Amino acid sequence: MPLSPLSRRRLMATSAAAFAAAGAFSPLKALAAEAPTKARALDTMKKATTFMIEKAAYEGGYVWSYLPDFSRRWGEMEAFPTMIWVQPPGTATMGHLFLDAYHATGDAYYYDAAVKAAQALIAIQHPAGGWNYLGDLAGEASLRKWYDTVGKNGWRLEEFQHYYGNATFDDAGTAEASQFLLRLYVEKQDPAFKPALDRAVAFVLDSQYPVGGWPQRFPLKDEFHHHGHPDYTGFITFNDDVAGENIKFLIMVWQALGDQRVLEPIRKAMDCFVLCQQPQPQPAWGLQHKVSDLTPAGARTYEPEAFASHTTGGNIAACMDFYELTGDPKFLARLGEALDWLDSIKVTPEIMKGRPYPTFTEIGTGRPLYIHRTGSNVVNGRYFADQNPHDTVVHYSSFRSVNVEGLRKRLAKLQATSPEVASRNSPLKGGSKALPRYFTTGDISVSDLNVGTLKVDAGAAAPDKAAALIAALNAEGWWPTELKATSNPYSGDGSPVPAPGDFSQTRVGDATDTSPYITDTPKIGISTGGYVENMAALIRYIGT
Repeated sequence: MPLSPLSRRRLMATSAAAFAAAGAFSPLKALAAEAPTKARALDTMKKATTFMIEKAAYEGGYVWSYLPDFSRRWGEMEAFPTMIWVQPPGTATMGHLFLDAYHATGDAYYYDAAVKAAQALIAIQHPAGGWNYLGDLAGEASLRKWYDTVGKNGWRLEEFQHYYGNATFDDAGTAEASQFLLRLYVEKQDPAFKPALDRAVAFVLDSQYPVGGWPQRFPLKDEFHHHGHPDYTGFITFNDDVAGENIKFLIMVWQALGDQRVLEPIRKAMDCFVLCQQPQPQPAWGLQHKVSDLTPAGARTYEPEAFASHTTGGNIAACMDFYELTGDPKFLARLGEALDWLDSIKVTPEIMKGRPYPTFTEIGTGRPLYIHRTGSNVVNGRYFADQNPHDTVVHYSSFRSVNVEGLRKRLAKLQATSPEVASRNSPLKGGSKALPRYFTTGDISVSDLNVGTLKVDAGAAAPDKAAALIAALNAEGWWPTELKATSNPYSGDGSPVPAPGDFSQTRVGDATDTSPYITDTPKIGISTGGYVENMAALIRYIGT
């Protein structure tokens, strides 16, 4: 299992610099012919970082995107000026980037920037030790006001419609913030960060169920979702790699600090994957599982109680990782059954548009479940599942692509590999080891609609691309980015009467829906994700 928390994720630059690198701006082609000096690259990095620290940051924290005059700003939803975002590519992602830049340049300016990001995260850390998706440095009253206005009216973003007052493992926010604090503490052994790091470790340990899994949110709340569905946040969660991210963090704690308390929780967490795989004839996994009997559970109203093909594929890969960590053949024992099940649920490719696996499969019947919605906003709208694969919602795919062939090949290779050989490089063996030097020069995936995902570009450090990035930074010090995503400003709660029009296949409903959506008239603005991507490319260029 890779150590870097970002090693399987990659930000895609959407800035003008990225377009320039692709040859869209012909004046830059001449610049690309001559490799820029390291000094020019360093100057560009410093200028861009100075802007982010002095202009974009709020008390050391960041959201995802900003209009140039800062009149509006967004994380996954529109944010108040005093808010900072935890979900990647938020404040912890920026902290990781600053540490990477510090390692690449030796310039203490970047270390100081990382400290400021950490201080912002510590300011919004839940007393239990984790983090919410976001925080408001103006205080609790301002945060509650946001949830009662902007959050409450995001139709498709049900996780923001209710203020729980606790912390979440969803979308890797708590995991990435915890990993960043660990990394910052290890950098100089600064005792100022140890209490917050200790709380983060305790949060992961305290929230783990005896069976080894984790809830989506913690401390647990005995309440119900306002959609009339039982609250799902206490179920054992595999969705968005909650368990995998926590395991990575605990392995990092073991390697960096030698804290033996984490070894048994790591083992239990891996065992939970085996325990939650269901028996024949449906040997698969759901997004979440009930603590009582370990059967699949529903989550948001467009995530029915069902088996999930992408989660099953992800858990198969995770179990193979666990074999390489432990050498224990139990992690491979039933993976063939799960792969056969995936083959059994494939449907006609032309219906699935190249994604032949239904996202959800009904428990018992094995029928695919496709997600639809009706209405125009959070008040009058609803989601439902049926067997009709047409006209499904666009913001949450009913179809998935799973590399079953690749998983089968890897499984066969591991089955032919002895436990001793498979686990010989396991980070669970031996003494302490240094953490990776760079975290943001690998793969990053995020929820930000302004950035996408891609594999690491082998030519990312090429001179022509570095030259394009240097030329594209504007005079103020930011990379102009096409903000494809926008949202309706809060204008009051939605009406119980649906607005005219068909919103069944849109990202946003009527004018009262505060969910982000892709606009046909994007504005140019400032992107935290674009900054991280471009800085990581320059770090690669100057030499990592």
